[in-house]
Amino acid sequence: MKDAVASTSQLSVLQQKLYSARQALDDMSEDYNEKLQLLLQFIAQLSIACKGQNIELDNKLAKLRHKLSRFNQIDESLADLEEVDGILKQQYGRVMQQLEESRGSLSSIISQIQRLDSLPIKLKKEISYFKKELVKPFHTYWDYIPKVEKIVYFYNEILNEQLKLGDKFEVLPKHRQSAQELAQMLSEIEFRKEQQEQISSIKLSLTDEFELDTLLSAYQVVLSLLLDNIAKEKTASQEFLYILNGALSNVREVVTDSYSHSVKSFQVAKKLNGEINSQVDNIDGSVTDINDINHLKNQVTEQLLALRTALSRKEALENREQIQLRQSVDALRRELNELSKETENYKERLFEQQKLNLLDTLTQLPNRAALQERMEIEYRNYKRTKQPLWVAVADIDHFKSINDSFGHSTGDKTLQVIAMALKNSLRETEFVSRFGGEEFVFLLPDVSESDIKPLLNRVREKVKSIPFKFKNQRITVTVSIGAAQIIENELITETFERADAALYKAKHQSRDRVIIDS
Repeated sequence: MKDAVASTSQLSVLQQKLYSARQALDDMSEDYNEKLQLLLQFIAQLSIACKGQNIELDNKLAKLRHKLSRFNQIDESLADLEEVDGILKQQYGRVMQQLEESRGSLSSIISQIQRLDSLPIKLKKEISYFKKELVKPFHTYWDYIPKVEKIVYFYNEILNEQLKLGDKFEVLPKHRQSAQELAQMLSEIEFRKEQQEQISSIKLSLTDEFELDTLLSAYQVVLSLLLDNIAKEKTASQEFLYILNGALSNVREVVTDSYSHSVKSFQVAKKLNGEINSQVDNIDGSVTDINDINHLKNQVTEQLLALRTALSRKEALENREQIQLRQSVDALRRELNELSKETENYKERLFEQQKLNLLDTLTQLPNRAALQERMEIEYRNYKRTKQPLWVAVADIDHFKSINDSFGHSTGDKTLQVIAMALKNSLRETEFVSRFGGEEFVFLLPDVSESDIKPLLNRVREKVKSIPFKFKNQRITVTVSIGAAQIIENELITETFERADAALYKAKHQSRDRVIIDS
């Protein structure tokens, strides 16, 4: 009995110890899992820190985080941990190599900076000390980043110093092209007389040797002049409309006053006519009713006096009305005369402006807009009469070399001389315009097919014979010409394209020749 009790007591003790051991094991497992969570957090932060540097490392760390969900899975993840450790060692080696290459790049940049002659002495010393520091190797990115920031600082100081010195920007080919285009536009735009000298000065400044600031200033001045011209034209139009509106208002007042006065005069005249008719009726009644001649005489005398008085009042009214009408007409005539003068002045200005808009300011030949109008007129005449109509396109040979060798002012004078020669070589019925640049377009009506080539060759020879002399050097300037005759059911623009194609052939066949499209 005692043995049984003792055995039961020992079993209870063993069960108690077993429970305590299990509890301790659970606590330990929970503690391990908590520590495992800390490890997972560390791996997660490591993944964030390393993300993007090595794709294989990113994948391994992600896989490791997935496997290490419980402590009892550590054994299964040991192989992955070893792989991650190996990749980290490789990555460290690559980082060290990159840092060393970056250090070399920074040294090269500093050497290039030191070649600048305009560096201040203080900045030169800083750069020299910095270059000595670059001899030491980088161990981390935190050694590298401050060095990059320092180089950025050097560049910023150099830029500020250059801006203080006011270094001139280099004039590039595109800037020279812009200057040439601006000079060309200035030759084609009409400016006021008081602006001509300023425009000439700008064109002279846009030679081959100019600074970028000169070009920018030229654009600014030209824009200001154009805006000023637009404003003046707008003001002139507004002034004319204001004068027109005032004159019309005065005319309206005169007409209104005349109408009101006429209405009143009509009413007074109607009343007077009634009185006169009444007086006549009274006289007629007196003659009929009165038998006493003396009494009749007195009655007639009184009636005639009243009638004379009414007629005098009517005459006075008519005289006043005539005076008022004459004054109104005179005022109206003055207003209309003033308005006519203003209208005529404005019409002349518009006409002059229209002529200027159709005229090339450099050569004084019709411009492209005028050519378009004349082409439409000649085309309508051709459709009506069926007479021959030729379109010719001429181009000055090697004109760019004249500009490049002798300057744009010489090129402008060359264009002016050739333009005058072209104009003088044609009949009144024939037309020549400046198409743009060094190109000219002819419209030649009523010229036979056998005569067109001799005619254009005479034009070509006339230009060739001009005795140009630039900088004491005799220069022969030639032109190439292409021509085409308009044919049935063809638009004149299509004829122009054929003439232009013929010119292209002439330019590629040694120039200084006439090619007729056939």
